[in-house]
Amino acid sequence: MINVIVADDHPLLREGVKKVLTEQSNSIRVIKEVSNAGDLMNALSEEEPDLVILDITMPNRSGLDAMKDMQDIHPKIPVLILSMHPEDRFAIRAIKAGAWGYVNKSSIGEELVKSITTIVKEKRRYINSKVAEELARQIGTPSDQLPHHALSDREFQVFHRVASGMKISDIAKELSLSVQTIHTYKTRLKKKMDLKSNADLTRYAIQHNLADLNVE
Repeated sequence: MINVIVADDHPLLREGVKKVLTEQSNSIRVIKEVSNAGDLMNALSEEEPDLVILDITMPNRSGLDAMKDMQDIHPKIPVLILSMHPEDRFAIRAIKAGAWGYVNKSSIGEELVKSITTIVKEKRRYINSKVAEELARQIGTPSDQLPHHALSDREFQVFHRVASGMKISDIAKELSLSVQTIHTYKTRLKKKMDLKSNADLTRYAIQHNLADLNVE
């Protein structure tokens, strides 16, 4: 039996994951579900699963931050990222950060069991065709790669939210950082990307399919 923990702040998504696993597999079970990074770490201290299904955007600490916490304390537990964001936005960044796979929520019914089995049973990363295509595209990018590739994970999180129209105060609250810290990240990322204004950030994000009308 493959035991998994689901970490996502949307109850309906957690229910959807359990339903898919129940209907499509008799060898995978959800032993616990949590809604934030803190509860995830508490759950892992009580019982170690074979895999964690993790959302990228959660309250207080992002999925990428939670995954880094896991790597320090539970380095042998693989993480499968399950996100609403398209593969070309976060997949390669997540895999470089240590994720064993990346599945878009829109294809949860088709890929979830396959990805879990690949990671836990076959002991290899799950790379679907969209992630492979994005990986090939980034590898094939010249040395003067797109400016957003040079951003740190935190800078990219701030960039994505600013470009999607979120207020600085809301970004600070969601990422559990001060308003001044968000301003600092915004100043830094603008300098790295050689952009001057929020409008420039939004224009760039739209041009490269990096913005959402609503941030997850």
